[in-house]
Amino acid sequence: MDIAELKSVAQAIVAEQKGILAADESGPTIKKRFESIQLESTEESRRRYRELLFTTDGIEAYIGGVILYDETLRQSTRDGIPFAKVLAGRGMVAGIKVDQGAKALALYPGDKVTEGLDGLRERLAEYKQLGAKFAKWRAVIEIDERDVPTPYGIHANAVGLARYAALCQEAGIVPIVEPEVLMDGAHDIERCESVTSQVLEAVFAELDAHRVAFEGMLLKPNMVIAGKKCSRQASVQQVAEATLRCLRRYVPAAVPGIVFLSGGQSAEDATDHLNAINLLGSHPWQVSFSYGRALQAPVLAAWRGQESNAAAAQKSFFNRCQLNGLARAGKYTRAMEPSN
Repeated sequence: MDIAELKSVAQAIVAEQKGILAADESGPTIKKRFESIQLESTEESRRRYRELLFTTDGIEAYIGGVILYDETLRQSTRDGIPFAKVLAGRGMVAGIKVDQGAKALALYPGDKVTEGLDGLRERLAEYKQLGAKFAKWRAVIEIDERDVPTPYGIHANAVGLARYAALCQEAGIVPIVEPEVLMDGAHDIERCESVTSQVLEAVFAELDAHRVAFEGMLLKPNMVIAGKKCSRQASVQQVAEATLRCLRRYVPAAVPGIVFLSGGQSAEDATDHLNAINLLGSHPWQVSFSYGRALQAPVLAAWRGQESNAAAAQKSFFNRCQLNGLARAGKYTRAMEPSN
């Protein structure tokens, strides 16, 4: 394991102004996204959409890394250039989603655990050959009013994340560790902070036990936010303060960067929250973004599967990337949003 190389890749992904484009939607997920614009999900339509994203002029100023799906890592532009090579040529690092989804945790109703460790060592070796320099594994933590998540549910996911991260570093690949506390449900922000604290404490204890080098990884957590069904939604400032308080307590300073997931927030809310967190002073880690829907939703709405709309869609994508780059420095305001 070359810790210096892992650290260098991690730092490049979260360099000043930069974050991550999460373009690793599974087949069923992108099918739903395409259905929203009345577009059939085929291998070619998915390839064309990803090419539209990856070839947008100027995004390399704000995107340091792109998470790909297995299919996408194997695809190429219409001119036959592999996507990983296209990204590398523009100074963006190619990554790969390696987990195989969350399933019900046996005998623990309500808890889930992510699968995909079997054969992971071999898959990582292949992905590295295909050009991936970092990977992502998502653990899903649901909250109900009382009993979920259980301590064992949290532990099982922490162990899975740590085993994945150790295998990544063994293979010379930077692991993105993603413990996502979902914003579904009716829980308030205090309950989210409590659960997120428990999760982060468990995850970093297991990462340490598995000898994962914190300097050669990135953390992709949720923001501390009330559930969608909660009648008492927190303000932007409350979300920022609760999130940062939680991270400062449990995330080691050695971690190069924290790249938030958007978790179902609107594009504007995700950017606003990131900006507010970065306004709260200096941090021991780079505080950035790893957004999927929050970067792509405006693009899909502009594109609608039509080649004639490609330029408008790319303009929308560049704008979204730029706004999040500004939020990384606390320089974003809602007044910067394009008028409809």
